[in-house]
Amino acid sequence: MRRSLRLRLLVVGAFAIVVTLWGAALGLALLFERHVERVAVGDLEARAQTLAGIVEHDAEGVPRLAAPPPDRLYQQPFSGHYWQVALGSDVQRSRSLWDYSLPMDRAAPPPGRTEVLDLPGPQGERLLAVEQSLLVGRGPQALSLRIIVASDRAVLTAARQDFLADLMPYLAFLGLLLGIASWLQIRIGLSPLAEVADRVKALTQGQRSRIGTDLPDEMLPLSRQLDALLDARDAELLRARHRAGDLAHGFKTPLQALLGDAGTLRGRGEPEIAGSIETVVTSMRRLVDRELTRARIQSDRHAAEADPAAVLARLVKVLKRTPKGGTIDWQTRVDDPAPRARIDPDDLTEALGALLENAMHHADAVVEAVVTRQGSRVRIAICDDGPGVPDTALASLPQRGMRLDESGDGQGIGLAIVSDIAEAAGGDLTLTNTRPGLCVELTLAAAATRR
Repeated sequence: MRRSLRLRLLVVGAFAIVVTLWGAALGLALLFERHVERVAVGDLEARAQTLAGIVEHDAEGVPRLAAPPPDRLYQQPFSGHYWQVALGSDVQRSRSLWDYSLPMDRAAPPPGRTEVLDLPGPQGERLLAVEQSLLVGRGPQALSLRIIVASDRAVLTAARQDFLADLMPYLAFLGLLLGIASWLQIRIGLSPLAEVADRVKALTQGQRSRIGTDLPDEMLPLSRQLDALLDARDAELLRARHRAGDLAHGFKTPLQALLGDAGTLRGRGEPEIAGSIETVVTSMRRLVDRELTRARIQSDRHAAEADPAAVLARLVKVLKRTPKGGTIDWQTRVDDPAPRARIDPDDLTEALGALLENAMHHADAVVEAVVTRQGSRVRIAICDDGPGVPDTALASLPQRGMRLDESGDGQGIGLAIVSDIAEAAGGDLTLTNTRPGLCVELTLAAAATRR
């Protein structure tokens, strides 16, 4: 979960939705209960007003309680609907109370006022009750009339439970809609991150040169910082190549002077010292040239494209003019359409030049170059019909850091540079003995259309 931002947002969103819906259900249940209770209190007040009509006056004008109007709700014992009326010491109760009396030991409310009470019922149940107090008569002869009308609260509780039972499917459906909306919000909100990831991948595949600024405002600091890092990297590599070139060129003049001194010594009759100096200078020049070539490997290799077939044709044309190249049967096969590789053209020329030159020097009569497209890769195979290399050394030849030109067997001059170029371009270099001959395969990423 720590690794997935989407999962964390989904879990937090789901928790928030559940808590919100749970709170909404409690709030709606409370509002519904209060509304039902207000309706019930209004109904009890209306019934209390009706019971006030059972007070009559006899011939002498003395008030008394008459028979109540018939109501089946109050005739069935323990029906949950009760009333009790007290006029002075005269008390009447609904038949539903049976032999139970509603407690009236508290002070009566002021005349004309109504109180909402919570009273115990005949079977220990909780009752919602309304008590009204009236004065009947005038002067000292006036009597207090107390009317209590009550109903079982279980009816209200059942109504609330039925309301929640009806509400739950709608809350579940609402939760599902909110979950889908949350998922869509997270998906849309995180899509810029996926876009940045796609652009970084496109950078490595050579489809883009920079992240770009056509992103939401929140992603612009990240994209600008990445592009700034890329700019700084390219600038630093460019400066490093320039420094390497300046250093190499700085060595060439002293080395050339040493060669001149060697020629002078040779003219003075000291050929051994002259030959020793020339050997050292030649070795140093080869090292300088090799390191200068490595320094020239392009930093923007992922954004570059090259046509291997065109590079091969150009190199073969040059090699045919050499004494050994003129005796070789050069064979070239290229897929149709010709594939393009994701590598700088100068780097590819440097690598294929070294491979073709090695193959020419060690071939007996034939050098074959094959360019094929294999999925997202371009395979360039250069094979000769020469003696090959020892099987024990074959696996270690393309490894990074091997100095094949220093091994002393004369095979593979320049392969160390080719290996560096292949690695820098995200490719592979493999060698296989074909008996007769050696086959060197350079595999590179295929070029893609730049956006």
